[in-house]
Amino acid sequence: MVTVPKGSYVEITKEVLSQNQRAPQIPEDTKKTPLMMKVKGFLLEDGEIGETVKIKTVLGREQEGSLTSDNPRYSHDFGDIVPEIFKVRDSIKNFMKTGDCDGQ
Repeated sequence: MVTVPKGSYVEITKEVLSQNQRAPQIPEDTKKTPLMMKVKGFLLEDGEIGETVKIKTVLGREQEGSLTSDNPRYSHDFGDIVPEIFKVRDSIKNFMKTGDCDGQ
């Protein structure tokens, strides 16, 4: 295994609620899995992927969990383009100029 040095920016995973602790009103497929939390921060001691480690978040909070990633990336985006949005934009712009709701 590769050792991740103290001070590295990492992501940990921690179980917040077990399957048995989940709320009764949630969907059946959701009840079958524990509620997990992912937190990013800086390692307080050297660690290895899969090992339980402590981190300090950017806000200064200390958290403990399983080390899942070294130098984690942000992978979210705004999704695919929705062509209808351009039509809506054009209609709004036209309405603001002319007061015509039809966009003609």
